[in-house]
Amino acid sequence: MGVIIVAAGRGQRMGTDVPKQLLDLGGRSMLRRSVEAFDRHPDIAEIVVVLPAELVKDGASLVGPTTRSCTVTAGGDRRQDSVRAGFLGLSDEVSLLLVHDAARPFADAALIDRVIAAARESGAAVPALQARDTVKRVAANQSTVAETIPRQDIWLAQTPQGFRRDVFTAVIALAGTAELTDEAMLAERAGYPVRIVHGDERNVKITTLEDLSVARARCSGPPRVGSGYDLHRLVEGRPLVLAGVTIPFDRGPLGHSDGDVACHALTDALLGAAGAGDIGQQFPDTDPAWKDAPGLDLLGRTMAVIRARGLAVSNADITVILERPRLAPHAMLIRERLAHVLGISIDAVSIKGKTNEGVDAVGRGEAIAAHATVVLIGGEPR
Repeated sequence: MGVIIVAAGRGQRMGTDVPKQLLDLGGRSMLRRSVEAFDRHPDIAEIVVVLPAELVKDGASLVGPTTRSCTVTAGGDRRQDSVRAGFLGLSDEVSLLLVHDAARPFADAALIDRVIAAARESGAAVPALQARDTVKRVAANQSTVAETIPRQDIWLAQTPQGFRRDVFTAVIALAGTAELTDEAMLAERAGYPVRIVHGDERNVKITTLEDLSVARARCSGPPRVGSGYDLHRLVEGRPLVLAGVTIPFDRGPLGHSDGDVACHALTDALLGAAGAGDIGQQFPDTDPAWKDAPGLDLLGRTMAVIRARGLAVSNADITVILERPRLAPHAMLIRERLAHVLGISIDAVSIKGKTNEGVDAVGRGEAIAAHATVVLIGGEPR
């Protein structure tokens, strides 16, 4: 028996730079968790993973080690093209096959068993959950209800979907120009009966950042909170840089690196939450390698440390203390830069500018300081 794991999408609705199937869930990517669910199932002999063409060369490292035979192949522009490519990657010995979305990383053995049994008996099977809410069909104007559909007639399809090879061969040959959302649609159109088996509420599809947050919480141990602080004297002849954004001013922070207090405080907070020391240990000011190093670069290197420990950032909050200039005009760009490096939504990053009301060196305009707090999630639950 074989399984095609479809992971050829770009996850554009997620709004991240990294394809969603490669995003971290408690120390392992969404893709790896999906592969592992089938790799440990006793009935699975072959796995074919379908990736975007540009990722195929890195397929072995992205998928990780498997105990079953595993092939990585390039997908196409449409789902049916990717599934067809995966089908061609299975050997002729496979008489029953499953098709699964990598974006559903929580399929368990019991669900897989139900789909296999039904597909073996009827030729095609799909797991689904009966709708609980009242279902409305909306009119073409998208603003009024055309009718109310009895919810007992509505089932929400999941994957894996199972097929006998003879059925799937006939079904995949029918794929035309229409955009398909699952393979069961083709089986229906071809006149094959598709057996419904009970799905699993935990077998969710991760589509949005909110879905990702819920999934990470499910995979994670307790959240880890870290705090960081940084302060630099302001001197003439140095640029004022925060999160890589140069702010027009006649003075800037004096330091071994660029003196980016927002990134430095955030770096310390991340390292503290991860139990990985502090910025002075990771990037000592006695090392010429870090002379004038951009704070965003140090932050990016710190994120590599965080990810290597199976952790991910949930949210970050930074307060910059500076008498002048005002940070408000630059806050959005600073948040964007930080969100990009941290790998989170801009909504999960806060930057606040405060003054010290003329008190101490910061209040006299002689220095700039920043406080940062971060929450990390990840690691397997204890």
